[in-house]
Amino acid sequence: MKKFMDEDFLLSTDTAKWLYHEVAEGLPIIDYHCHINPGEIAEDRKFQNITEVWLGKDHYKWRVMRAAGVPEEKITGTANARERFRAFAETMPRLIGNPIYHWSHLELQRGFGITEPLTRDNADRIYDRCNEILKGCSARQFIETFDVKALCTTDDPADDLQWHEKIAEDETMSAKVYPAFRPDKAINIEKSGFAEYIGRLSEVCGFEITGVEDVIKALFNRMDYFDAHGCLCADHGLDYCMYGRPDMEWAGEAFEAAMEGRRPPKEEADAYKTVVTIACAKKYAEMNWVMQIHFGCLRDNHKPQFAKLGPDTGYDAVNSRSGVENLAPLLNAFSENEGLPKMILYSLNPADNTAIATIMACFQGGGVMGRMQQGSAWWFNDHRPGIRAQLTDLASNGVLGLFVGMLTDSRSFLSYTRHEYFRRVLCELVGEWVESGQYPEDKEQLAKLIADLSYYNTKDFFGFDVS
Repeated sequence: MKKFMDEDFLLSTDTAKWLYHEVAEGLPIIDYHCHINPGEIAEDRKFQNITEVWLGKDHYKWRVMRAAGVPEEKITGTANARERFRAFAETMPRLIGNPIYHWSHLELQRGFGITEPLTRDNADRIYDRCNEILKGCSARQFIETFDVKALCTTDDPADDLQWHEKIAEDETMSAKVYPAFRPDKAINIEKSGFAEYIGRLSEVCGFEITGVEDVIKALFNRMDYFDAHGCLCADHGLDYCMYGRPDMEWAGEAFEAAMEGRRPPKEEADAYKTVVTIACAKKYAEMNWVMQIHFGCLRDNHKPQFAKLGPDTGYDAVNSRSGVENLAPLLNAFSENEGLPKMILYSLNPADNTAIATIMACFQGGGVMGRMQQGSAWWFNDHRPGIRAQLTDLASNGVLGLFVGMLTDSRSFLSYTRHEYFRRVLCELVGEWVESGQYPEDKEQLAKLIADLSYYNTKDFFGFDVS
């Protein structure tokens, strides 16, 4: 029987073990999509206890604690840090088969050197040991510990990027930290708060936004600002992938309704979102930015709890009506507008994997290697079965060797272990293909393949200035 999460965790063949230990394990990390607060990096945040760094913003962990019957007071409420840690520790043994069980133990192993399984019985001892180690740790030290060469935060167009400026000026910073342009509040016109946000964007840009063309002008203004701060990518978060007739009159009617506090009809809202997104895509292509689109999420489903806690607190789910069928006409509209940028496409619905892989294949070309990318298994899918399914579907319908690999999509400085988890699953899958005779046992080619999928494809696709 194998030992619990030992050095060969998830590596079931000799080829997989060789690929991981000799190639993937020693490579650095580029985390091209995360939700880390750049201010915490700039100020090199120190953490008072393990609960702060581990449970403070992790809605993945919050969800399973709620399912285990933990009262909200010990999840997001006023319970003290030790009580909250104990509550999660008591939940842990029940999480068999859940990636949180593996992620959490990898975080304890790599961040704190703790190899024993976390339970209710050892919770206090592990809590105290982690806190002792944290006295000598900080946000930047975690980045260095995990050998992160570059990361992209997620930033609103109206942000002044002051923290990025401070990071860029700090010669002691070991990793490159890039802003990423996230224009959701200006595009998702049906969401509450749209009019207030347009007012804020007007103030930042220095001119009044009175129509759709002004919105586009303002976003272009902020793209130039982000570009001057080293930005290499944009990310659009959509509840569903839309394609509305790009009719400026309909788009204008949607804008007028939203600015008056009315929810525009879906047809008009989709027209607005489509018009603005097409314009953004062309600008991204001109700047050689990578455009990411995340879609297929049902957000904020528990309205009473959303009212108390706000977004990104564990009340989201998979959207079975993801709108994947709209992806092809949307990409075609980009192309017809001579503005098809390098792209990464993600759906929260795993049933969309093959559709994405086959749709994006229609838009490859232009002399750009891997111009269209299927994003890594995202959010509810970044577990062993989900990662294997995404890799297999992409390999079956595209060119897996050009894939840009993993990201954390996290708010935690300990989540870089998700890159290790991905690399282990990747090496396990490729090892199986080799040992079953589906791919030759050519160590030179295999080493290059795994190194590219773990690090170099990401570096080259985005153009990160790292060694």
